[in-house]
Amino acid sequence: MFNALYQPIRAYLDKLFQSQIIRRLVKNSGYLFSATGISAALSMVQGILTARLLGVANYGLLGSIMLFASVINKFASFRMSELIIKYIGKHNEERDLQQAAAVFKAASLAEMLASILAYALIWLLAPLGAVYLAKDASLVDWFRLYGVIVLANLIAESSTGLLQIFDRYRNIAVLGVAQSLVSLAFISLTYLLHGGMQEILLAYIAGKVVSASGLTFLAWQEARRQWGAGWWRVPLGLLRPQARELAHFAVSTNISASLNLVNKDSELLWVSFFRTPIETGYYRLALSLANLIQMPVSPLPQATYPELSREVARKDWPSVSHILRQGSRMAGLYSLAATLVLALGGTIIIRFFYGTDYLPAYPALIILLAGFFAANLFYWNRIALLALGRPDYPTRVNLVMAALKVAGILLLVPRFGYLASAALLAGYYIFSVSLNAWKTRQILRQKGLKVPA
Repeated sequence: MFNALYQPIRAYLDKLFQSQIIRRLVKNSGYLFSATGISAALSMVQGILTARLLGVANYGLLGSIMLFASVINKFASFRMSELIIKYIGKHNEERDLQQAAAVFKAASLAEMLASILAYALIWLLAPLGAVYLAKDASLVDWFRLYGVIVLANLIAESSTGLLQIFDRYRNIAVLGVAQSLVSLAFISLTYLLHGGMQEILLAYIAGKVVSASGLTFLAWQEARRQWGAGWWRVPLGLLRPQARELAHFAVSTNISASLNLVNKDSELLWVSFFRTPIETGYYRLALSLANLIQMPVSPLPQATYPELSREVARKDWPSVSHILRQGSRMAGLYSLAATLVLALGGTIIIRFFYGTDYLPAYPALIILLAGFFAANLFYWNRIALLALGRPDYPTRVNLVMAALKVAGILLLVPRFGYLASAALLAGYYIFSVSLNAWKTRQILRQKGLKVPA
């Protein structure tokens, strides 16, 4: 009986991991997954201590403060990690090291300016956040305080991209764990000393500063290793022939990221604006638990994108198709199991760890799981189009979905609250992911290849 079950599973796994590219992808994502798993466990403990210390309303308020800074930062961001992976990867394949160094230098300078702009916006808009999200004008300083993380992450995106393209995933993983450990240490101390919101915010800031500083240091060391001590003196004029292409890529990813602010990255802010901090607290917990389904899958885009970019640069289309098929299989196996566990045991988890006051989060969790499962199954839906030179397509999809989602938010969230927001987010994931995956499939079918349908 055991052998009858074991042999098919063993054969399936052997087939799944027979490719050297897939093994490398799994190894790199494994570093990130190990860090993500540890960080998720630490973050869950952080969340439990914070939720019990602050109560539902202040737990929701904390989420609004943190997301306020994150949304403004993403609005100003050009996702430099993606630009670096695509173009430094390309120049490395061509052995044009000066061009590669110039791309990193330009990206770092652009990100630095964007981060300074983002903090200025946080400072100016904080009074609005306090009035309309926290419903208390006296809390403006908390919004400005947490905004300091934007300055700490001055060139974090560029640094992350450079470490990824040179397979320094272990370093990224270690810093991710260090961030969670530092935050947890301060939050635990705050819990024992019966501290409050300001101490919790400082705890999260401390972790972010450790991670961002480490990323920047390691990236500059890696740049020195790859291009020599004077790499930062390389003239930016070398990029003039491809300046238009670089600008188009950066603007497309910025527009896409800005649209994602509406589509998926500002959920708590909409609920805070239209409803109450208590509902925001329920929804924040539902999102936190639903994110557990993405825990081992979330590192896969980071590990997959450099591999896809390399294979596209080599025009090895069968390898591109193979990466996508195997990636979906790996993500799908875990996602199905995690969805069932959360759906069946969600109320037990909430009651035991967070308390009965948080049980209204469960219906939102069930709604979210459907969308998160679709996002996991085709986790590569956006990065595949970036690697294939079609950054505009996911941007157009996001534009249409943003218009539909804003209409849905205005019509439904004021009346039905956080449950409507959960349904809109799940719908966004299902439809946008499906459209991007269909486009990828169409492009590869033109080359006579197959990807997951």
